[in-house]
Amino acid sequence: MTRRDFLAATTFLKALPGYRYEFPRDHFSHPAFQTEWWYYTGNLANPKGRAFGYELTFFRAALAPTVEGKSIWSTRDAYMAHLALTDIEAQKFLHAERLNRPGPGLAGVDEKRELIWNGNWSCRLSSNEHQLRAVDSQFAIDLRLVPLKPHVIHGSNGISQKGPQPGQASHYISFPRLGTKGQITVNGQVHQVEGSTWMDHEFFSSELDANLAGWDWFSIQFENNTELMLYRLRQKEGQASPHSAGTFIDGKGQTQHLSASEIELRPGRRWKNYPIEWSLNIPKLQMNLKAIPRLDQQELTSKSKLTPSYWEGAMRFEGTHPGLGYLEMTGYDDKVQFIRRDAVRK
Repeated sequence: MTRRDFLAATTFLKALPGYRYEFPRDHFSHPAFQTEWWYYTGNLANPKGRAFGYELTFFRAALAPTVEGKSIWSTRDAYMAHLALTDIEAQKFLHAERLNRPGPGLAGVDEKRELIWNGNWSCRLSSNEHQLRAVDSQFAIDLRLVPLKPHVIHGSNGISQKGPQPGQASHYISFPRLGTKGQITVNGQVHQVEGSTWMDHEFFSSELDANLAGWDWFSIQFENNTELMLYRLRQKEGQASPHSAGTFIDGKGQTQHLSASEIELRPGRRWKNYPIEWSLNIPKLQMNLKAIPRLDQQELTSKSKLTPSYWEGAMRFEGTHPGLGYLEMTGYDDKVQFIRRDAVRK
């Protein structure tokens, strides 16, 4: 056990069965847990059909269980955020990242103000809608998201288990279908857009199993008003971990947990080292899909040594259940091995 493992295991809460969720509290920050993120990905289009994919993510990572010192610059948590845009017609992928300490209001989460922010990137999360705003030198988003289905909780008994040990899990909440309207600005040109967004929120403390090399995560919104989330945890030997899993959400918002043995995922065509095309089969749902990227180059190449590069991008799905969604792949970076989304710890 490393010193970091010991710290997480003895001073932060673990994600354990029986957690009692309360909302809206659990849509916001959980400082008793070491790591947390709020993750938005969506497929949008303007009235002429010009399509875009977008990602806006906020991460919180506790550097220590308590803050030392009384200075406004004393730091207990680090806050990172990622912003990305896939301009499908122009065949361009743009992305930006930032890392801040809370300091004098530079970044944070405030339940009273219903606000998650990092600089001038923000999410205002109320009971009726989510408002996303983020500005970069090349592009910007200003979006209003309305839940078309209630949030769901993944896994069993309040946790999404990702390893054999107690606590190798997360508390995992999603808004699987958010109707989205607003504007995207690219190189000074404003596009009025609408479409659909998926939102994930996870919090946990324990490190994942040391035998994992990374994972492949899908969120899919089907044309028949159902949704699917699944993740394939990849062991270093190449096979899928038995703790891989998924969730199917029916038209009424009811969930069905899927175990690793019920999911068949086969990687196909590659771009660089990433398998960007996949075949997906879930016999119990009579589901057979092919996952195809809407643009091959959707790799977020890290600009700092704190985070490695990873691939996350807009996808289309053909087969028995056509639809749109997102795919994230981690651990394919030759320089760094890491597990999805824990951006500061990666």
